[in-house]
Amino acid sequence: MLNNKRQGKLAAAAVMAVTALTIASCGSSEPSKPAADGGSASAAAEPVTITVHTFGGGNNFGYGEAVKKWNAEHPNIQVKHENLTDRFEDVYLPQLLQKLQAGSGTGDIVGIDEGAMGLMKARPQFFADLGQFGLESRKADFPAAKWDNGLNKDGKLFALGTDIGGMAMCYRKDLFEKAGLPSDREEVGKLWPDWNAFMETGKKFQAKVTDSKFLDGPNTLYNVILNQEAPKNGNIAYFDTSNQLVIDKNPAIKTAFDTVKSFSEAGLTAKLASFTNEWNAGTKKGAFAVMGCPAWMVGVIEGNAGEENKGNWDVAAVPGGSGNWGGSYLAIPAQSKHQKEAAEVLNYLTGKDGHVAAFQEANAFPSSLPAQQDPAVADKTNPFFNDAPVGKIFGASTQGLLPVFLGEKHAQVKTAAEKVLEGMDKGSIPYAEAWTKFIEAGTKAAG
Repeated sequence: MLNNKRQGKLAAAAVMAVTALTIASCGSSEPSKPAADGGSASAAAEPVTITVHTFGGGNNFGYGEAVKKWNAEHPNIQVKHENLTDRFEDVYLPQLLQKLQAGSGTGDIVGIDEGAMGLMKARPQFFADLGQFGLESRKADFPAAKWDNGLNKDGKLFALGTDIGGMAMCYRKDLFEKAGLPSDREEVGKLWPDWNAFMETGKKFQAKVTDSKFLDGPNTLYNVILNQEAPKNGNIAYFDTSNQLVIDKNPAIKTAFDTVKSFSEAGLTAKLASFTNEWNAGTKKGAFAVMGCPAWMVGVIEGNAGEENKGNWDVAAVPGGSGNWGGSYLAIPAQSKHQKEAAEVLNYLTGKDGHVAAFQEANAFPSSLPAQQDPAVADKTNPFFNDAPVGKIFGASTQGLLPVFLGEKHAQVKTAAEKVLEGMDKGSIPYAEAWTKFIEAGTKAAG
């Protein structure tokens, strides 16, 4: 989940926490064979509560109805879902690292954004081996890249996938009409076959509308382009496959940076950093007309914009074709005292039924292959977004996606680098100095 998420002090705390990580003891439990459909295999001998910690804005992981269903059917294993923050990299991640190091304080199940999977898979001591609970039988349920990313450095399964972030563009239909632009999603997609055409559309919009900006801010645009360009440049982002920092060498990063800079210089952004209170409010008030929209962002927009904006938003094709941004995982910390029961819950939430429920609630597009094929996903429309066929739109955008290598300190470098983008967009960092400062910030975060 999406959600890529950025405060300097907390980002630094994340780096310090990574440096200070020590080995924690690992619990064990007898294997419990999961049900083939992702349901519960057995009930606990005594009633237990399994706490699930997640992150994300709006409807976040989309577990509201799934948890209600589980709790109604499993009186001996009750789930308590807590969404801790909408900001992953600079709030949730450093706090999770500190709790893992301390050996207490985590949920029995924790959500992990794909950007931190390199960090987590390098530290198997902090997580339960899901193979001991029979969850290795789930391999055929996932695309190879999604499954492989849940294996730790020792080759053991420690996490199973939730959503995958197929790409689109979300836009304000009412603001496009105000600007005299086409507002039908098919026609809007034709406005921007590539990023040059996207900028020209932005200029036309801005010439007619003065009380709203074309784009929300630097973060969503940057991440959409980076995740499109990375597969064209060795399937890497900030680090190469040897875990060497390449922030100053990877053309994908420079292309994404330069594109954001050009939109900012043209005055097309509302200068709103993603996942801030100001950004949330801007989504509701119509401060901007377009934003990069991986599948999970649809749920964020709906949650932030509110019922009063139903019908104002729609979903169109992304410039440049497709791409993948985000997607998350669930893991069980070794410190959990109820690993066996937690494995049953994790198996359910990452099974077909859990994936379908999450997509229905939060538009978290399933990484589960059986869930993708379910009519409840494939044929889903979203009434908030003018009945956009989100199942077809995001399903098509995830076909043929290639995995991008994310280094051990991807999340820390991403946070630090994007803080520079935000400063450049807001004017506190001169455009002429921004690239140098971008490189410096990322290099410092990488240690």
